[in-house]
Amino acid sequence: MTTMSLPNSPLSLWLDTYGPYTPEPPLKGEINADVAIVGGGFSGLATARELRRADPSLKVAVLEAKTVGYGASGRNGSFAMTVVGLGLGVTAMLRGKQFLKETHAYMERAVDNLDRLILDEKLECSRIRPGFLRVATAPGYIRRLQHDVALMKSLGFSGIEWIGRDEVRSRVNSERYLGAMWEPRLVLVNPAQLVREDKRIALEAGASVYEETPVLEITSRPNFRLTTPGGAVNAAKLVFATNAYSHFFPELKRKQVPAFTYMIATEPLSAERLKPIGWSGLEGIEDARNLIHYYRLTPDHRLVMGGGPVGLTWGNGLDADSSESAWRHLEEHIAFLFPSLRGVRITHRWGGPFSVTLNLTPAVGYLGDHRAVYALGCIGHGVSMSHLNAQVLRDLVLERKSELDCPFVNRRVIPWPSEPIRMAIASALVTYLRTEDWAYERHIAGA
Repeated sequence: MTTMSLPNSPLSLWLDTYGPYTPEPPLKGEINADVAIVGGGFSGLATARELRRADPSLKVAVLEAKTVGYGASGRNGSFAMTVVGLGLGVTAMLRGKQFLKETHAYMERAVDNLDRLILDEKLECSRIRPGFLRVATAPGYIRRLQHDVALMKSLGFSGIEWIGRDEVRSRVNSERYLGAMWEPRLVLVNPAQLVREDKRIALEAGASVYEETPVLEITSRPNFRLTTPGGAVNAAKLVFATNAYSHFFPELKRKQVPAFTYMIATEPLSAERLKPIGWSGLEGIEDARNLIHYYRLTPDHRLVMGGGPVGLTWGNGLDADSSESAWRHLEEHIAFLFPSLRGVRITHRWGGPFSVTLNLTPAVGYLGDHRAVYALGCIGHGVSMSHLNAQVLRDLVLERKSELDCPFVNRRVIPWPSEPIRMAIASALVTYLRTEDWAYERHIAGA
């Protein structure tokens, strides 16, 4: 039984500027389906489309508790990138170099797959492919990034390079920038547009989508029965595409916890205000000092920034979508990086949950027997990953061998302990995200 209580959160820039949107009607009455999908974000809609394209005879029903784009798919930072977990070096330290090699190859394929989908299907989502800069803003981070570049070269990857202070500042000028890791494989999108285009092509493929249709109860014998406020779905197979909302379902409750990230967007910036900064290439940027920040320019030259403080709630509640202190921090960080933007007007402030597994690794697999599958634990990097994971979920549902070598499938998910131990671990994780990672520094020193 779920007790789904979803807050009316501050609208992201992407949702607020989307324009008119017509949601699909909620489910009324009882229907039968071959596959029921819980969650109408990137993962759920892409999986519905993949299933219908693989077998047009399948009856596929997607149940979205709010409207398409309500969750992370409509609130994220817009970066379709290759990052998994907390980054290259940390992943190698925690899971080993071979796992990093497998995950990075998968994520390179994920970014390319999404870009190809956008272009082939002519998805209107303000797509650009400007490349990614992970910039050093403190001397200690130079060493980390150079270590990561060398690590990726040692694993056989090309295209990831270190560029020095002068070159990075010729692209984006901040006196705080001391150098950067450059990776060309990045796609930037308008995520609200993308997820609603995902809905469009899922519908065109023959899937059914029901919005404002929360799942209140799931029973599993003999088939799955999903009860909603206005009806029910009887289905032979079930897909949980619920990510940070997975704890509402007992089967997934301890596989992940929601943590919260926050974002702001400025008014459109004039050429005069941008002149000291440059940024004509529109690169996506991530920086790190004691907190990770990610930011970009939109096509209408708004600066969108996220990151900084990470939020948590007791008992996995979802009442942390707003944080005045986090938003204030982000405003201060804009001025810290770009003094010419001090005092710029902020037009949008928002936040939302992302899914965190205990070992900081995404998870895809079966629940119990082979009738139910799930995907979760994107840890804030789900834009590209979720679209390729949809192909893996499709193959799991169809119980066929996948052509994809997905490193996240059917790995043991370490369960989060119950409260209050979970809060202590989660708080330690937040401290880990907020401070210099001394364990990683020692790891580099011993490498």
